[in-house]
This record gives sequence, C-alpha cells and structure tokens, in this order.
Amino acid sequence: MFKFVGALLGFLFLGFFGGLLGFFLGSAYDRIQMLGLGGANPLTRGHRQQVFLKTIFTLKGKLAKVDGHISEAEIEHTEAFMRQLKMSAEQRRQAIEWFKEGSAPGYDINAIVQEFRQTCGHTANLPEVLLVFLIVIALADGDFDTKEETLLSDIARQIGFSDNQFRQILDRTLNQTHFAPGHTSQSSLDDAYKALGVSESCSDQELKRAYRKLMSQYHPDKLTGQGLPDDMIELGKQQAQEIQAAYELIKKHRQD
Repeated sequence: MFKFVGALLGFLFLGFFGGLLGFFLGSAYDRIQMLGLGGANPLTRGHRQQVFLKTIFTLKGKLAKVDGHISEAEIEHTEAFMRQLKMSAEQRRQAIEWFKEGSAPGYDINAIVQEFRQTCGHTANLPEVLLVFLIVIALADGDFDTKEETLLSDIARQIGFSDNQFRQILDRTLNQTHFAPGHTSQSSLDDAYKALGVSESCSDQELKRAYRKLMSQYHPDKLTGQGLPDDMIELGKQQAQEIQAAYELIKKHRQD
C-alpha cells in the first residue's frame, strides 16, 4: 500500500523520479513492516530497500549539518517525510538514529555510500533516484550553498556519476517541476532549455534530436523493458508531458 501512496506523493512534488523514489521508499516500508528492521538476507529485495532507506536518512543528516547547523526548515522537512511514510514509533527511532549519525561532527560518508553502491548500485534507477532526492533535501531550507553542492558532487562521483552527469541531473532536478501541468506559463525560456538538456544556441535539428531522445526514454514500452512495474508507467507518461511542454515553449519562442 505505502509504495503506491509514496509514488503519488513523490510524483506530485518531484515529477517522474520523485514518483520512483516514493515507490521504492513505500515498498521498503511495506517490506519492513512484514520482516522487521533487522535480520534481512543481503540478497533479498527487502535488504536492498532497507539499505536505500538507511542511506537516505544518513546522508540527509550529513547534508543538514554540512553548513554548520541544522535549520528549522530541515527539521520540519525530516518530520514531514516521516509522517508521509506513516512510520511507526520504532521506524521513526531508527530513522532518527541514522539522521543523527550522519549529522555527527566529522562523519565520513564513504562507508554508507559504498554500502549503497554495493547493494543498490547495479540497479537501473536507484542511484539517480537517490541523487535526485538528496538534491531536493538540500533545497529544503531554501538555500542551496556551495558546501551542499560540493557534498552532493562527491556523493555523485562515488555512486558512479561523472561531474558532467551530476551537473545535468542537478539542472534537470531544479527545473523539472517548472513544466508540470498548470505551471508552464510561469516557466522561463532558460528553464525550458535546461529541462531538455540543450543550450539556447542549439540548432532546430539539435533541439528536435534532444527532445526525441528524452521522449523515447519515457516511452511506455521502454519503461516496461527496463523492468518498471506497470503502476509506474503512468508516471513516465506524466514526465513526457513535462518534456513536451518545455519543447513547445521553445518552439513557440523560435517561431515568434
């Protein structure tokens, strides 16, 4: 049940990858409720989901403290997240422990990131879902500073992304919600180019090629082939609508 609630909440706030995040986290809590927090076989999907969840809360704590203090907005964000997941008292206790561990002075992220990479790094979506969510966490207090960006860049490299890939994911995450249905009129032309991953100086042919490539990535058949559950395919269609909106904005500007 929680995986579908999580997917819906994630999609409403973060778009397609947010939906993926909500789905995986919700699935994790469905699994944890059945199996408990400990004793999972490291080869099971339940263990992979638990490691993902542990990584989220630990690195959330690290991000919250990287600028020297934990803000009220960051605390409220963490509390709201736990409420959305409908955590039990025991689950909240464990999540808070992970958060405190990550926020401890001098905490080294290498061990938790390597555990994540060994357990989840081979999956098609989890590394990028993790990075997208951490970027959103860094934005929770309304101030995305250089220390947070440096930490996120380090995490991205450790889980297999190049610096250029990190910049692309960062720009896409910052701009993807601007083109959700009902918000296109408030979006800037610069946001539209960033959403498609091209520069304003690109040719019409380059623009169309980038647009078609992105639309192809979110085609239902391709998503099914990548192993996404049927329940997630609709989120891919919604993401395609946002790409379409950005593309139409650029086309209109170029025709004027």
